[in-house]
Amino acid sequence: MIVVMPAYNAECTIEQTYRDIPKGLVDEVIVVDDASHDRTIAKAKSLGLTTIAHPGNRGYGGNQKTCYKVALNKGADIVVMIHPDYQYDATLTGEMIEPIKQGRYDIMLGSRIRTRTEALKGGMPVWKYYANRFLTLIENIVLGLNLSEYHTGFRAYSAKALRELPLEKNSNDFIFDQEILVEAVSRGQRIGEIPVPVRYFDEASSINFARSTIYGLATLWLLVRYTLHRARVWRDKRFESINR
Repeated sequence: MIVVMPAYNAECTIEQTYRDIPKGLVDEVIVVDDASHDRTIAKAKSLGLTTIAHPGNRGYGGNQKTCYKVALNKGADIVVMIHPDYQYDATLTGEMIEPIKQGRYDIMLGSRIRTRTEALKGGMPVWKYYANRFLTLIENIVLGLNLSEYHTGFRAYSAKALRELPLEKNSNDFIFDQEILVEAVSRGQRIGEIPVPVRYFDEASSINFARSTIYGLATLWLLVRYTLHRARVWRDKRFESINR
């Protein structure tokens, strides 16, 4: 099992995130730095982590593409993606991968939304909480699932699931996370979740209101395209089902 960290200006938080991963659980931790302006690369190397540096910024989705490609090429059976901003509780990595190891799920999500009180107490901005709730409601209706959150930066994938997804055809921006899940549903992959405490603080990465609005609209447009594909109105090869 390999942990990947798509990093951007994570110098102040990457060590805390790494230290929380249960010892002896993972074979390797890979950090992909997306042209940070701080000392993220130096910090990752000082921790003994496998470090890959993008010469230029490729975006959040572009960063993850490198993460998964490298992890799969190294023979990972399970790949866990953890944002290195210490927003998620990495001590729960074992609980995240267990349902995949048991063959019950192909993808696991670490949900920050168990209750409204917990999410807001953890520092999630009120506007972000309600935007998350709205998008999750629409996604559940369109995708036929009953997840509590789709927008988490703490995820686990079986290698088989990742290989089935058209990752390179996806966006290099933040919508990449949602494209993966819609494509997974279209292929019959099973998605589960566990509750994960959330921490919001100054050093934790978070996109601003304007970028969040663009991301929200992109998510809705993605769901429209998926719906049109399912209705055979507009074909999108990324949503083609396969025999499992």
